[in-house]
Amino acid sequence: MSTTQASRINANLSSLLRAGTSPWLDLLRRSLISSGELARMIAEDSLRGMTSNPSIFEKAILESDDYDDELEHARGHGLDANAVYERIAIADVRSACDVFRDTWESNGHRDGFVSLEVPADLAHDPERTLEAARDYWARVDRPNLMIKIPGTEEGVAAIEQAIYEGINVNVTLLFAVDAYERVAEAYLRGLERRQAEGLSLGVASVASFFVSRVDTAVDERLQALGREDLLGRAAIANARLAYRRFGAIFSGPRWEALHRAGAGVQRPLWASTGVKNPRYPDTMYVEELVAPHTVNTMPLATLQAFAQHGRVPGPSATRDPQPDLDAIREAGVDLKEVTDRLLADGVKLFEDAMSQLLDGIRKRTGA
Repeated sequence: MSTTQASRINANLSSLLRAGTSPWLDLLRRSLISSGELARMIAEDSLRGMTSNPSIFEKAILESDDYDDELEHARGHGLDANAVYERIAIADVRSACDVFRDTWESNGHRDGFVSLEVPADLAHDPERTLEAARDYWARVDRPNLMIKIPGTEEGVAAIEQAIYEGINVNVTLLFAVDAYERVAEAYLRGLERRQAEGLSLGVASVASFFVSRVDTAVDERLQALGREDLLGRAAIANARLAYRRFGAIFSGPRWEALHRAGAGVQRPLWASTGVKNPRYPDTMYVEELVAPHTVNTMPLATLQAFAQHGRVPGPSATRDPQPDLDAIREAGVDLKEVTDRLLADGVKLFEDAMSQLLDGIRKRTGA
């Protein structure tokens, strides 16, 4: 690397990466790739991965002109809306995987991933989820792809089987710590089945634990209870408890046997890290969740904010969450009720985004 290139590297994001938290971008659109901006962010902003979901594709396809030619082609060839969406999504994800390929190679296949989500309406159907995961994995055909599978109770079986089949998995829509424990166990079982058959353990996974939505829901309840002193503390405490469980799960004899055979940990990925309450610092969900073996997938605005004025206050995700969790429970908020509702709402939001996207494609293409 030249002196000029080194001087361009963003110090804040580079410090975050050195502290063990990989910056990923929660955004995917074609112009980001074709313009060279994605390659620049990898080189200068320490970007190490990228995620997508139905809401992201809805905005990218319907609110930009990136896909006008593609939609016009579809109009002339009679493609249905879902076929148009999949054609666009698979092409974009494949291209992004290619841009990240050197990152994947140079980081021992532990970073440099791009995620593509199975249809949200399959969240409670493990067999069809697995079919979609296999289909996308084969069609994108890139080793640094991750298939996003919702971490519902029904999704656990699909996650284990996908890992066993060698498909990299990004487990999404995790809100509750017990749900995180179930998917971590599914990852271990999938690896153990591979090990028993002498297969490679070089299958990667992250567990996407959603953050800001927890505060939005808990804060509403706290305000109704007159406990504004506890606002903005639930989400970080909940995530820190998940990180503690991560440390316990990925240690000890069971894990060490897999690790010696070549397995990597299923890293916690902090998702939904853009603040929704303007009273909170715009980098709060990045600065308060720094720790080794983690990922923070940020909206572009959050990534830019951290690049400008973010700080790395040491391994902040390792701080004891119990005092905050106890205080919130004693105030009368049932965190399990909150996280159960958030999961149901999260699935519905992605279903709605996909429905709106397909409706928009139909209007644009006459399908």
